[in-house]
Amino acid sequence: MKSPKRRYVLKPKPTFLDILRRLKKEPIEFNEFLKLLEQISDKFYENSELEFELLLINGLPLDIKNNFVYLKTTQNILSEQGFCFVDIETNGGSPKKGYQIIELGAVKYKNGQIIDKFDSLVFAKEIPPYIQEVTNITLKMLETAPRLEKVLKDFKEFLGDDVFVAHDIKFDYTFVSDSFEKYNLGKLLNRKICTIDLARRTIPSSKYGLSTLKELLNIDVENHHRAYYDALTTKIIFENCLKNIDLEKIKSTEDLIAFSKSNNIIKSNI
Repeated sequence: MKSPKRRYVLKPKPTFLDILRRLKKEPIEFNEFLKLLEQISDKFYENSELEFELLLINGLPLDIKNNFVYLKTTQNILSEQGFCFVDIETNGGSPKKGYQIIELGAVKYKNGQIIDKFDSLVFAKEIPPYIQEVTNITLKMLETAPRLEKVLKDFKEFLGDDVFVAHDIKFDYTFVSDSFEKYNLGKLLNRKICTIDLARRTIPSSKYGLSTLKELLNIDVENHHRAYYDALTTKIIFENCLKNIDLEKIKSTEDLIAFSKSNNIIKSNI
């Protein structure tokens, strides 16, 4: 009787996310880290040292200490961490469908203080009427605004490797990252936090939209649906969230990121 043939299943190649998952748990010796970069399926460069540089350029907060590669957000306590609160206004749903950012606003924040701001309209040839109505941004206002590529380059430098924070992170982060890639500016690898997710775990509310939380928290910021002012509102929501967090348990930035994605959602009685 013939023995059955063995079936061999090819093990999938590791990806960058596999390395990131490990970095969130422990530092990796530098030479081993370079070897891991050589093995991943989604690398950009064959040369692992160039790939390492690309990770840094794209905002991944890496550091090398005693020949080990660290994810800085696992080491930084919250008062040491730079956060960048971001909001965009766009003329449609996705850069992949031909739409673009028409305004980009951001607030740099560290240890309870605003340390810098970014606020720019962006030249565009089209804005649907309903978006003009919601944002009060008209084509006339954009006629002398800088081109998108310049605004994106300036913003990438402004952002650095800070944690990218937005109210509905999936939209803002993806739109900015896709815009970067469209203009060959890399992609976003910054660590990120969604203030909707964080608020769901710290603030009892019936809804978690920006306007609802502004009213609930008595946030006195005008010009709703304008990028800089919505970024400023997001910063204030973030501060309110931190007031309701046990900072004895959540010490590092990665702790906060993990908490924002946890199952600790508040059941509101409102």
